[in-house]
Amino acid sequence: MRHRSLFIVTTAVTVGALTLSACGSRDDSSEGGGGGKKTVVIGLDAPLTGDLSALGQGIKNSADLAVKTANKNNEVEGVTFKLESLDDVAQAATGQQNATKLVGNQDVMGVVGPLNSDVGQAMQKVFANDNLVQVSPANTNPEMTQGKDWQSGTKVRGFDTYFRTATTDAIQGPYAAQFMFNKQKLKNVYVIDDKKTYGAGLAATFSTEFKKLGGKVVGTDHINPDDKDFSSVASKVARAKADFVYYGGEYPAGAPLASQIKNAGAKIPTVGGDALFSAEYIKLGKKNSEGDFASSVGAPLETLDTAKKFITDYEAGGYDGAFEAYGGYAYDSTWAIIQAVKAVVEKNDGKLPGDVKDARKQITAAMQDVKFDGVTGTVGFDEFGDTINKQLSLYEVKGGKHVPVQTGVFEG
Repeated sequence: MRHRSLFIVTTAVTVGALTLSACGSRDDSSEGGGGGKKTVVIGLDAPLTGDLSALGQGIKNSADLAVKTANKNNEVEGVTFKLESLDDVAQAATGQQNATKLVGNQDVMGVVGPLNSDVGQAMQKVFANDNLVQVSPANTNPEMTQGKDWQSGTKVRGFDTYFRTATTDAIQGPYAAQFMFNKQKLKNVYVIDDKKTYGAGLAATFSTEFKKLGGKVVGTDHINPDDKDFSSVASKVARAKADFVYYGGEYPAGAPLASQIKNAGAKIPTVGGDALFSAEYIKLGKKNSEGDFASSVGAPLETLDTAKKFITDYEAGGYDGAFEAYGGYAYDSTWAIIQAVKAVVEKNDGKLPGDVKDARKQITAAMQDVKFDGVTGTVGFDEFGDTINKQLSLYEVKGGKHVPVQTGVFEG
């Protein structure tokens, strides 16, 4: 494993196993305030409208299920949790505004999200300035926890308030590179990215590992993700005689890009990261998405015993749309905040500190020691705030669905 030293976890707060058997349904209110209990608000930021709304709504719905479960189980004595969800439309500036709004709400004791790494980067300092803990189920850029020089081996944690339950592009890109080179036996790749924090970073880690293995990058390009016509790039890919395309970016542009590459005569697979792992990618690409690959964080939820109740209760909850790629991670991110609140309440004789800043500071400190069996497996954080769960999976589009073809841990 790469960076094995990062996997050490400090002494865990005893929070017990995650009792998914009591997951609430949509009829269980996540609103708080009854019976003299203190209302603790968990903020959530994600793209709830726009091109990436399928992923964002999956995050919101899964967090809502966690809040309802905590309230139904009386998980934290004397506390009722409430979810406040804000839409960042996948824009960093909007995310930063949302962060400021959540900090200003004195009842907010933790925040789940966002989806996009560039949005997360815009929010980190706002939360850090007020000691408000943030747990992202989806940010994968390594710089967010390990600093801008992480690739050189100089790792510096910039924000003690930032944690994530998704593993990073430092291993996601290389994991896909090893799969395509060693398992698929494809040696020539054309690399394209959307110039955004997530896409460019993912493409870079993929390319570095692919070349290290002996593969050849026969061409590189950048696209504007707001465009719809990628015919120029598609023609260049066709002329380059690549074995496959690696795309660093998200499904709204990735699907039409991959489709247009095939239509240009390059009948080769497009491979990407977790932002291509969505039913929306297949919907947009139609039959041209067959044979394409996407990596994603963790193991397929349907293969995990720990996720069975989550899947059952999500389906029973009447939520609009699927939980998508990050649903299990959103549930676990929300539950981590709930467990950090629980640890602080238990430490302070059954209640949160009256001073908001002190309460937030103690919850952030408690998060570092949170550990439990979650939907996605063991949930806990290393010294950088990164998840200790380093599993990844590769999926291939077969018969109009993403079918898992490999699950494991990157060996680097």
